Amino acid sequence: MPIIGSIIKRAIELRSMSDKENLKGFDGCKAQQAVLKKLLRRAQFTHFGEAYGFSEILRSKNIVEEFQKTVPAHDYNAIFKKWWYRTLNGEPYVTWPGRVKYFALSSGTSEASSKYIPVTTDVLKSIKKTSVRQLLSLARYNFPPEFFEKGKGILMMGGSTHLLYNGTYYAGDLSGITTNNIPFWFQFFYKPGKRISKERDWSTKLEEIVRKAKDWDIGVIVGVPAWLQILLEKIIKHYNVETIHDIWPNLSIYVHGGVSFSPYIKGFEKLLARPLAYMETYLASEGFIAYQKRPNIDSMQMSLDTGLFFEFVPFNESNFDEDGNLSKNPETLTLGQVEEEKEYALLISSNAGAWRYLIGDTIKFTSLKLNEIRITGRTKHFLSLCGEHLSQENMNRAVEMMSNDLNIEVREFTVAGIKHGSMFAHKWFLGTDDVLDANTAREMIDNNLKLLNDDYRVERIAAIKDLIVEVLPSKIFYQWMRDHGKEGAQNKFPRVINKPKQLEEWEVYIREFSS
Repeated sequence: MPIIGSIIKRAIELRSMSDKENLKGFDGCKAQQAVLKKLLRRAQFTHFGEAYGFSEILRSKNIVEEFQKTVPAHDYNAIFKKWWYRTLNGEPYVTWPGRVKYFALSSGTSEASSKYIPVTTDVLKSIKKTSVRQLLSLARYNFPPEFFEKGKGILMMGGSTHLLYNGTYYAGDLSGITTNNIPFWFQFFYKPGKRISKERDWSTKLEEIVRKAKDWDIGVIVGVPAWLQILLEKIIKHYNVETIHDIWPNLSIYVHGGVSFSPYIKGFEKLLARPLAYMETYLASEGFIAYQKRPNIDSMQMSLDTGLFFEFVPFNESNFDEDGNLSKNPETLTLGQVEEEKEYALLISSNAGAWRYLIGDTIKFTSLKLNEIRITGRTKHFLSLCGEHLSQENMNRAVEMMSNDLNIEVREFTVAGIKHGSMFAHKWFLGTDDVLDANTAREMIDNNLKLLNDDYRVERIAAIKDLIVEVLPSKIFYQWMRDHGKEGAQNKFPRVINKPKQLEEWEVYIREFSS
């Protein structure tokens, strides 16, 4: 009934108005100081807290400064080898009070073996809190009351909720862990439902969803662009319809995250009868970091008062080596010290027991006033063979510009830096199902990068002697991920291949696939 939709919409609007971060007096820097103080207080009697004197830090005049001086910055290997392995073995009170029940398995897009990221009850509560805030932000979108009717389903394309259990802890994809912990009242909206969500085989899960799609009234879809696009294409083909709106006429919102959406927009919109509202999220294995709060913007507001303390490492040669590894004593800034449009790597301290932990992402602030950021890439997914400082953001934009000019869709791509005589070259692998001439692509991407990046333009003259482009069918990328156990959920193909052995294996795979 429309009256119910009006009531729900009004309730969201009223809750949104009272949301703390909407109040004019909200001070992000003070909120962050309060978060750090609370984290230190909660963890002061853990093994980590006692080792680094959290009780003494709490008594200091400048808690933030003393914390940075006392506690070293960690990457995953450093914190796992010294601390988290004990948590994984079932020992309580290692880096956070209590025993950790869940671990998120995360290999990012470049690591060979899985990382085990602690997921505590406290961080799950924080994720829920931030999720509710994003829900409340719907008040800013001009949806009619009918959209808020209870019949609208939310399709969440995540990992299996059937978690691995070894007698001590559960391990799996973060989306599987959070889905297992969603509130009971959300079960009515949630699709594909408990049975299908437990399915571990990604292909089987997709086929199950395709068969059930006609029975659902989906208003919101959530997931990584590449896999969600494949699902929508399967549904459209199975039911022999023109667009996904022929199956789900009330589909209005796409919530995406984990990878830049810009390379996928053109292909994605071909599957729609009308535009969707796009909402970006920044939900990492370590916590819910940021979410898009306003419509029609390319940035997200950081969650500054929900259990995460942030530090920002200028992403430069002083703080990172040529492989993207963090230096021993990096320069770290707090929220009040950063500048807009400068690139930073993120360190977080959290209520999951992460302390000054490098999560591997790079960001830029788009608005200091609104605490809004944009993800620009990964610390290990950039090219700087000779000072060109080519970021993932540059790569995404260059491909997007070419795609728009040629009216084609490049579904996947990856780039490698290689030796070229005594100098260097960049080798691009473009995945598309459209007709694309490699020489045309080479010229357009090269010119776009020169416009986007001054360092690249200079080094293109001096040291980067060539740009090599190989055009491939997009299915090669997806088959590679399937064959390497990285199909579905939060897995993404790496945008940069930065190790010679990985490049050799990829090129061998291409030859075998094409033969």
